[in-house]
Amino acid sequence: MLKLTPAERSALRAEAHGLNPVVMIGESGLTESVMKEIASSLDAHGLIKVRVFGDDREARVAMYEQICAELDAAPVQHIGKLLVLYRPKKEAVKERSGKAGKGMREVTIVKASASGTKKPSVTKVMLKGNERVTAGGNIKRAKPRQTSTKKNALNK
Repeated sequence: MLKLTPAERSALRAEAHGLNPVVMIGESGLTESVMKEIASSLDAHGLIKVRVFGDDREARVAMYEQICAELDAAPVQHIGKLLVLYRPKKEAVKERSGKAGKGMREVTIVKASASGTKKPSVTKVMLKGNERVTAGGNIKRAKPRQTSTKKNALNK
């Protein structure tokens, strides 16, 4: 079980004040699916509130201790039927797919004036990976490349 200092616990209680309960524990108690939901909520948010529907205080305390022990979470607060739990968020490493194209890029577009006597207009624009600038200075989205069904069948 994760241990918190009194100062950390106090700061987490203040932070949890405005939160709404994310998981509700019904009359079935702590089922496997409820534990999974609490674990995924802790991974996503770090600090969560759990509401327990049941009048038995000893059962709530037992659930609280069981959740903290099994999920390696820190008990922050237990007020009435609300349990506040904390576990540091897991930093998920996002891997880029090999198919990803280019990112955003800045392009300067220079358009000549219609009459030809005035200065050309210069604008800087951010383009996405699938956009291009036409000869006239307009932005167009690239069309998906056409593929041949015969070639696809041969490559498989």
